[in-house]
Amino acid sequence: MDQAEQLRNIIKASNNPQKPLARILTVTSGKGGVGKSNTSINLAIQFRKMGQKVVILDADFGLANIEIMFGSVPKYNLSDFIYEGKSIEEIITKGPMGINFISGGSGICSLSNLTQDHIHSIVQGLSMLDSFADTIIVDTGAGISDAVMEFLVASEEILLVTTPEPTSITDSYSLLKTLSMHPRYVKEETKIKMIANKVHENGEGKELYRKLKVVVEKYLKTPMEYLGEVPDDSYLVKAVMQQKPVSMADPYAKSALAYKQIAAKLANKEVAEKVNRRGMAAFFSNIFSGKR
Repeated sequence: MDQAEQLRNIIKASNNPQKPLARILTVTSGKGGVGKSNTSINLAIQFRKMGQKVVILDADFGLANIEIMFGSVPKYNLSDFIYEGKSIEEIITKGPMGINFISGGSGICSLSNLTQDHIHSIVQGLSMLDSFADTIIVDTGAGISDAVMEFLVASEEILLVTTPEPTSITDSYSLLKTLSMHPRYVKEETKIKMIANKVHENGEGKELYRKLKVVVEKYLKTPMEYLGEVPDDSYLVKAVMQQKPVSMADPYAKSALAYKQIAAKLANKEVAEKVNRRGMAAFFSNIFSGKR
């Protein structure tokens, strides 16, 4: 039995037909400073307002953006679960409004030495996250590092945050190009959806999407959808300075209402039903398979 078949068997053993699989949204960007973590947090808040159970996995290793914005210091992180035997319950930190989050720690940086039994145990534990959440938001690092690519390749839905800055546009294209060349990337099983952030006028986001979509579909043969735009909002800047999500600090700010609209679009029943939910067991098994 090869490794891929072993991992498939682990997924089958971990999946419970009585337990619905969580929807996994992976938020990423081609460069830092475009508002990726803000997007993750504010979408989580908007989903929570809709009554969904939400968990954020902070996979931006080395940075602690989620815990800073939530004002909650985690006792344990994903590394403690993988290497120190802590349980899923122990590494989940309670955030505001009942939103839970998991700090990544050093995460998947050193998975190559894990035994098959250890991987089995880890994947079974991670599959429990499907019970804790309707939606799991994975906040990756920025750029095209190996760690970022591992999460993107494992994802069923990728939310790409881009701004009108020329460097952000070119870096977004570079990220998608790197992803399209990854040996384990399957475009038919991955939906890429763009969010235009920090736009200065109505319609600027749609035009940004149109320009990026043309080159992505022509040269990478990769389809991409448009989710919406978030304005360059002084209320959002003020909220960030106060280390608060704008959707909580000023729920009627233009940026907060934009996040509400994007979340509603994602939560639309017709859109959600088209997603092939694989759950956390399959998500992390994909990552582990690339590390062996």
